[in-house]
Parts: sequence; C-alpha cells; structure tokens
Amino acid sequence: MGTPLNAKRYALLGAALIAMSYGLARFAFGLYVPSIRADLGLSADVIGRIGALPYVSFCLASLAAAGVVDRLGSRGAALSACLFGVIGMAAVSQAGNAWVLAGGVFACGFCTGLMMPALSGGMHAAVRPSVHGRVGAVMNAGTSLGVMVAVPSAMFLAGQWREGYLGFALVAVFCAALAWWYLPASSGMAEPQPERSRKPSMRHALWRLALFGFGMGLVSSAYWVFAPDLVGTVGDLPDRASAWLWLALGFGGLAAGAASDLADRLGIARVQGAALAGLGLSLLMLAQWPGAFAPAIASAALFGVFYMMLTGIYLVTGVRLLAEHPSLGPVVPFVAIAVGQSVGSPAAGMLVSGLGHIDAFRAIAAVGVALGLAFHWFPHTRPAEAESPGEGAG
Repeated sequence: MGTPLNAKRYALLGAALIAMSYGLARFAFGLYVPSIRADLGLSADVIGRIGALPYVSFCLASLAAAGVVDRLGSRGAALSACLFGVIGMAAVSQAGNAWVLAGGVFACGFCTGLMMPALSGGMHAAVRPSVHGRVGAVMNAGTSLGVMVAVPSAMFLAGQWREGYLGFALVAVFCAALAWWYLPASSGMAEPQPERSRKPSMRHALWRLALFGFGMGLVSSAYWVFAPDLVGTVGDLPDRASAWLWLALGFGGLAAGAASDLADRLGIARVQGAALAGLGLSLLMLAQWPGAFAPAIASAALFGVFYMMLTGIYLVTGVRLLAEHPSLGPVVPFVAIAVGQSVGSPAAGMLVSGLGHIDAFRAIAAVGVALGLAFHWFPHTRPAEAESPGEGAG
C-alpha cells in the first residue's frame, strides 16, 4: 500500500523481490537440472532448449515492461511479476514431461522480465537520484540471495525438486504481499526526451552496451545450465556438490553490491572488462578441475562475483543512459543478456553433446576472455550528480 521507505530499506526490499524473480524463478533451474534430467529422462539437447525458454520470455516481458509500468505503476507491475512467478514455479513442481516443464520455466521468464523495470520505476519515485546507482546495485545482488535460498532445499531434499519448486511458489506469494504493501503505486518516471535519445552518441552507446550484454549472456549461460551437470557427470562429485557450488556462487555474488561504487572509482569500462575476463576464467577453472571440490567451489564463487558485478554495471549504465525514462534503463542491457543466454543455452547444449563438457567450457571461456580484452568499447557513464544533459553517452 505504498508505505514510505528510505533508500536503504528500498534497496533491501528490491533485493528480496529480485531474489525471488531472478534467483528462484530463473537461475535456480540449473541447480535442479541433474535431478530433473534423471526423473524425466531428458537429454542435454532438450535441457538446453528448455533452459533457453525463460530467456525468450524474459525478452518478451522486458520489451513490454515500460508500457506495463506506465499503465500499472511500479506496484502493479511488480504484482504481475509475482503472479507469473507463482504460476511458473507451481507448474514446474507438477511437471511430468518436457512440455509442462517448458511451460513452467517460460512463465518464470515473464516474472523475471517485469520485476527490475518495476523496481527501477519505483526507485525513481522513492529514492533521491544521487544514490540510484548504489541502490540499483544492491537490488541486483538480490539474485545471489535467491540462489542461496534454493541451495538448502537441494542439500536437504536431494532429488526432491518438485517440493523445492512448490516452496519457491509460496515464496512468490509472500513477495507479492511485500510488493503490495511497500512499493509506490506510481513509477516516478520523468517525461521522455526523444531529442536526447536520438543523438547518434546515445544510440551508439546503447548499441555497445547491448553488444557487451549479449556476449556476457552467451558466456554465462553455459555455467547456469550445465555447471552442476559438469561436476556430477564428468567430475563424478556427489549430488550435494551441486548445492555447494550454488551456495558458493550466491555468497560470491553478494560482493557485487559494491559494483557501482567500484566502477565509478576505477573506471566503469575497465572494471567491466576485467569482470568479463574473470567470468571466462571461472568457466576455465571448472573445466580444468571438475572432480576437485575446492577448485570447483572457488570457480563458482568467482563466477558469482563477476556475473553479479557485470549485471550491476550494465543495470547502472542503462539507467544512466536512459535517465529520462527509468523503467527502460534495465531493458536494453537485460534484454541483450537474455538474448545472449537464449542463444547460448542451446549452443552450449550442442557443444556439450558434440565436444563433451570439458572442451565446450574451454571454448566458451575463451570467448569471455576475448570480450574482456575489448573493454575500451564499453560506454562510459558518470553518477547522476556529475552529469549534465547529453553526457554519459561517450
């Protein structure tokens, strides 16, 4: 019902809603892939295609998100996201074949695609501009919290993925209550300024941001979908190793709450490039030592740090470039990431089927390192208090 929140409380609320929509509805799927494959008798190719579906629906939802936030406001859009999460995760919990499973994860993608634009619009209504970057980075790190919530169910209910997803659906119901009570009804959006968005420098900056987001999504999709399968199938680690892998990933991702401050201090393009290279190296580490528990855990922690750092940087960059329409800020980079993941998931499945897990991960890791070395093409942006109209598109 729009209970007023300060910046810190809004960031924590946003992190909780992101934990459900990204951590549970979207990325917890990889944690359960080994059990789902075994129970439903699915091949790597089929899992790869199903793993791409939430990214496709995420793109569709993101493209419509600005209009949804315009029409329904921040609270209404967030409630819609929660509803898709409830439906999708409940469907996964009842899946008896690939088609029902696919429908469930497809619905989950709509939950994810609507949530961040809803929160970004609400942030502009509830939080002063000077801390938008910091609040956005903290909210974005909520993905790690969601992943960490998923881990205990996999550790203590090994193989009982249906019960796990039913519990996640109940979490989505609780998140809907939080959104109804605390999020502002309005989106806090400024009037669009087409003349700024049409500037060639702005368009070029958005294209460069989208290209880097696409590349990051391409590289990261292999880890989200096939990392547990790699350590279990090739490394022959026990089933609970996958849960420890995701727990380390979640803990590592919490460090990304400082991504915005770090990028502004050291240079956003340079930090983004180092994080992309680090993302590739985390895949390479897992491929080199899939059967060694400590290196696998270290790989997951590094992946969590760099993945969440990158999504935080892309979120902040998008919001700064499209400051006149905040609900659109996350759309450009996050749609680009999702497109990369929707391409990367089936591509990784084909590579795993054709080359095996080890060589597939090595090849994809090389792409991440190469992208990191091209960091100078990434658009430079500055905090809101340091900007004047037309800046931030360089």
